[in-house]
Amino acid sequence: MRCQNQKRTERKMNKIMKKAVIALPLAMLLLFTGCKGSEARTENHGQAENNADSIGMENQNEQGNMAGEGQQDGQSGVKQQPIDEGQELPASDNDSGEGQQEENQGEDGGQDKELDSEDAGLDGGAADEKKSRPEGWELEFASEDWGLSFGEPGTQPVGNASAEDLAWYDAYFVGNDEEKVIYLTFDCGYENGNTEPILDALKKHNAKGTFFVVGHFLETAPDLVKRMAEEGHAVGNHTYRHLDMPTISDMEDFRKEMDGVADLFREITGKELSPYYRPPQGKCNTANLEKAQELGYCTIFWSLAYVDWDTDNQPSHEEAFSKLTSRVHPGAIVLLHNTSRTNGEILDELLTKWEGMGYSFRPLSELTGK
Repeated sequence: MRCQNQKRTERKMNKIMKKAVIALPLAMLLLFTGCKGSEARTENHGQAENNADSIGMENQNEQGNMAGEGQQDGQSGVKQQPIDEGQELPASDNDSGEGQQEENQGEDGGQDKELDSEDAGLDGGAADEKKSRPEGWELEFASEDWGLSFGEPGTQPVGNASAEDLAWYDAYFVGNDEEKVIYLTFDCGYENGNTEPILDALKKHNAKGTFFVVGHFLETAPDLVKRMAEEGHAVGNHTYRHLDMPTISDMEDFRKEMDGVADLFREITGKELSPYYRPPQGKCNTANLEKAQELGYCTIFWSLAYVDWDTDNQPSHEEAFSKLTSRVHPGAIVLLHNTSRTNGEILDELLTKWEGMGYSFRPLSELTGK
């Protein structure tokens, strides 16, 4: 009996061993396959995360570049639009744009930007962007009274300061010496019946001028001011009371003289005053230029004028033609007074003479970029 039981036990053990021999490799195979699958899934998931991160970085970089372009466009808009009177230049916006450019372009881009800025400064180019003058350098006028020294006929005169030095302050007295271009400007202190024939002559020749007005002219001749604006002329700032501006050291007092003209012009026309400033009587110093520049103005002197302001002693037509045709030159900024009877009578013929000499008439915006 015991032998039979022992045999049954042995048979059971043999069956169990056989099953174990079969099951163990199968279990090991399943375990190995499961590990590989898990590893593959983990690898694929990691790769997917890496791909997603890579795509995210590309999008982020693209957004960064778009932001940089947006800031550049904003600066250009700041560069292409006239600055409102009394508004300081948006230096913080410019700094932000430059920072974004350097971040996107890297070190080389920054060097290119620096070179471009230097070129723009020397050319008097980026008009709405405040220029950084060389450290320790300051403009010195030969005199606070603007004056000119003429040489050979047809050549540009020498001023109290050079065009290159004035450009650091957004100031001009002459344009390019290689282009036969004339910039027509008129100082308007009051009205005595000569502004209308001046406007008629400009309209006949399709020439755009710049009229520098004072408060009195705005108050007493608003219809003429409206006509100037409607016919496409620029109207600039000659200060409200025509004071000796270098004697004004306080910025708020300076601003009031400028704002008075800009505000009244806006009230009359619904438009903004052009960003051009002519110092009364041509009296100016470095501090004066800095104040005008801070308010967003270009200071406009002149390279050709004659004694036309004395209403009791007007030059003859022949005297006027002699001076204004012999001394005209490429890039001339011409100053004429609206109170001159002679100017009202000769302007049509004078423009015809200049055109016959090969000159064309351009607005100050082409010179200043504003």
